[in-house]
Amino acid sequence: MASENKNVGILAMEIYFPPACIQQETLEAHDGVSKGKYTIGLGQDCMAFCTEVEDVISMSLTAVTSLLEKYGIDLKQIGRLEVGSETVIDKSKSIKTFLMQIFEGCGNTDIEGVDSTNACYGGTAALFNCVNWVESSSWDGRYGLVVCTDSAVYAEGPARPTGGAAAIAMLIGPDAPIAFESKFRGSHMSHAYDFYKPNLASEYPVVDGKLSQTCYLMALDSCYKRFCHKYEKLEGKQFSMADADYFVFHSPYNKLVQKSFARLLFNDFLRNASSIDEVAKEKLGPFSSLTGDESYQNRDLEKASQQVAKPFYDAKVQPTTLIPKQVGNMYTASIYAAFASLIHNEHSSLAGQRVVMFSYGSGSAATMFSFRFSDGQHPFSLSNISSVMNVEEKLNSRREFPPEKFVETMKLMEHRYGAKDFVTSKDCSLLAPGTYYLTQVDSMYRRFYAKKAGNSTPSATCANESLANGH
Repeated sequence: MASENKNVGILAMEIYFPPACIQQETLEAHDGVSKGKYTIGLGQDCMAFCTEVEDVISMSLTAVTSLLEKYGIDLKQIGRLEVGSETVIDKSKSIKTFLMQIFEGCGNTDIEGVDSTNACYGGTAALFNCVNWVESSSWDGRYGLVVCTDSAVYAEGPARPTGGAAAIAMLIGPDAPIAFESKFRGSHMSHAYDFYKPNLASEYPVVDGKLSQTCYLMALDSCYKRFCHKYEKLEGKQFSMADADYFVFHSPYNKLVQKSFARLLFNDFLRNASSIDEVAKEKLGPFSSLTGDESYQNRDLEKASQQVAKPFYDAKVQPTTLIPKQVGNMYTASIYAAFASLIHNEHSSLAGQRVVMFSYGSGSAATMFSFRFSDGQHPFSLSNISSVMNVEEKLNSRREFPPEKFVETMKLMEHRYGAKDFVTSKDCSLLAPGTYYLTQVDSMYRRFYAKKAGNSTPSATCANESLANGH
């Protein structure tokens, strides 16, 4: 069965982000920083955040049930479920086990997989696990399901505007419109203390911002070098940025994405790739003798390479930036939210094109890999994926919070982190029908969720009732 599988990849996608958000411009004024620090300096427009009734589990429940319902997937047809997250709800019990409530009601408990954790990289590890399963002799003919879910929050200070929250669900199987080019893959794994969460009593990370950016760019260089090498070995010709139609990056904030794409162009220049024209060679020439370490800190190089890269960035990266700029850093979901932006913006013209993905998680772990698009067949078509995700409407129907209310919410969430024996307000007025929300955490730390009344297809009904009853 496994050997017959062709074009294994993503058949369907759904994205969920909280309706509560704050404009970065408003936050700048409230924080008393210079105008443009978050909007131009970080390149961010808006930031989503969880209120007291939402968390990574409720967002995952919403994304998964929505995907299964909208595509009419039989719950018994899911054979593997992998979750990527760095938002710790429990040190032992996986988020995946909470999602099993969706399937238990219909008698499907034969689902492999648990959670993958390493900062923002866990979602990619979960995706690879599912793809490898479908391609392997262990595959039993059913679908894989990948969930990337995180709530990125920071203590008050300069890092706070780089927060965000979302969950993404992806259905994995053969004959996919978004197929892996499995042979072209380059990874870089190393030991670094650039961003980590050693204090289990707090949701906030320890961050070395400057080191984190350097680690990201070092991993990018390393992955790109290996990716190019594998391509050249298999295809017998040099790879350059011209060989991919789009590039998707993990996006802690948009400014880093701009720097990263420019960095790839500098890599092509150093490798003397055929895609580099004379103007680029002239502008980048003065930096050719820099050592690797020097080049990461050189502002003039950064400026020159971004200048040269600008027209290519507008064509190959800009269409991927919508959701990350509007929602913020979603940790494991960030790269796939950027990917969802590309499908939303360009779905009608993607068939036959290649997209290169760069996934990075601090600590550090990174992989560069690629997909090939095809039209697919309904319901697993690019146009239907775009239609189901309904990105524009989700963005437009959000509620903007004033900064005081945002700060108050952050304080409450900080207070509630790791707490027990409380009931939430159960205020789901901002939530769309079919959205899950947290109702209480009992004296034994057990979490209970309900689903806001609304349209639900029969395929998922048997699971939803058990959740509302707290089983």
